[in-house]
Amino acid sequence: MSKSIQNKVNVHSRLTVVSSTPTEPIGRICTLTPIDHIMSAHTVHVIYYYRTSPWSKQGRYAMDLDNVRVSLSELLSKYPRMTGRLVRDEHGKWEVKYNDAGVRMFKANVEISVDEWLRFGGEFDERDLTVWEDMPDGDPTSWSPFQMQVTEFEGGGLAIGISFSHMLADPTSAFLFYKSWTDAERGDPAGHHPPILSLPQLDNRPPNTTSENSSTTIKYLQKNSKLTSVCSTKMATCSFKFSNTMIKQGLSKVVNKCPNATPFEYLTALFWLQIIKLKTLNAHLSTHSISLCVDARKVLDVPLPKKFFGNASHFSQLCIQNEMLMGDNGLAEAVKCVHHHVNGITKDDIFSMIDWVESARDGLNGVYPKAAQMYGPELTSVNLEHLINPKDEVGSLVYEARFRNNEKPIHVSYHVGKAEGAGLIIVAPSPDGGLARTVTVTLPEEEVVKLCDDPVIMEMAPTMVVSGRR
Repeated sequence: MSKSIQNKVNVHSRLTVVSSTPTEPIGRICTLTPIDHIMSAHTVHVIYYYRTSPWSKQGRYAMDLDNVRVSLSELLSKYPRMTGRLVRDEHGKWEVKYNDAGVRMFKANVEISVDEWLRFGGEFDERDLTVWEDMPDGDPTSWSPFQMQVTEFEGGGLAIGISFSHMLADPTSAFLFYKSWTDAERGDPAGHHPPILSLPQLDNRPPNTTSENSSTTIKYLQKNSKLTSVCSTKMATCSFKFSNTMIKQGLSKVVNKCPNATPFEYLTALFWLQIIKLKTLNAHLSTHSISLCVDARKVLDVPLPKKFFGNASHFSQLCIQNEMLMGDNGLAEAVKCVHHHVNGITKDDIFSMIDWVESARDGLNGVYPKAAQMYGPELTSVNLEHLINPKDEVGSLVYEARFRNNEKPIHVSYHVGKAEGAGLIIVAPSPDGGLARTVTVTLPEEEVVKLCDDPVIMEMAPTMVVSGRR
């Protein structure tokens, strides 16, 4: 069997799922935030894999999908941002028109088992489990910015893919929405709580403030907002699953330098150092930098942070001297620096990013600057550890997404569209719970091949998932 598995995904039907209750008043406009606008270059793709169909065969309708469509329609009534359509105002700024046009849903099948797919499939195969579709040029009012795909595997496995424009929501929003859907389908009251759709803190922010972190964020935006074309380098993706035991061993190696390090901080530092060594042209630079993407819901004091649906991802840049990284204690020093940087992010840093976008708009006759490439122009590491329930070390919002038969996902994949360039690292929860993590890495293709043979990474005995048998 080759890198690309032989059995292709067959998309055989398309339908639209609409809200069960109309939005009032119909046609209301939702203004998008400055953070929304700078994310518009990217798309988000999340895929939930189940070994057996998680949907009950008993219900109001004969088909499994028809049963869960009922709960989905009811839930969508609380998410008009998902069922609306993008429009521009008189100044060219994007808005969402609440018109209940619905969410596109595709049905597909593939003649291979889900376990074979996870073992032999590659990133190009996996793209077929979600919708990769850019916003059309011109008038997008007939285009659905949120789309879903349900793919049945041979033997009863199922994949549920969610795709959407990053301008409307971040990856955390996708997980929170999906968890609400599964809760609602099971009859859990938590699934019926309405989401928070706006952040008053973004409008009532204090005067401009600048800190060390916010200065580097502004420099990052200034540099990457000038990008006019996407990198032509062919990118590839691989996913590594690290066990509780291996992460615990890794953290023990840096405990003297950083006793409170998290798995995200350790894995970010580990992959950063190994990727620097792969990028031979950069290996001897005096300074190395990495962009860190963290969730800002709690930093912004959002009431019920796990209910906010929108964009709350914050990017900042960390720079470290080469001599510090490449010394005998390079890994421990890098973990310590990542830890202090992440824990030093404040509300003022986030407001400074918003203020920069607003000031740039003032110089462009009220129009926001072109979308920045936030993921990938320099190596970017995304932290999804906030999706782990701190009161339950075993579970997470990701892997507790269970429908009526309590079937849990066996794997969840995460992808960001147009993350080309230096690379992307996503550190996420693992189905094993605890300290275990799944790390998805996107790099230029020749670098991915080398990374999958890297002795330092392989020493941690990762399980490779949807990585083309690498």
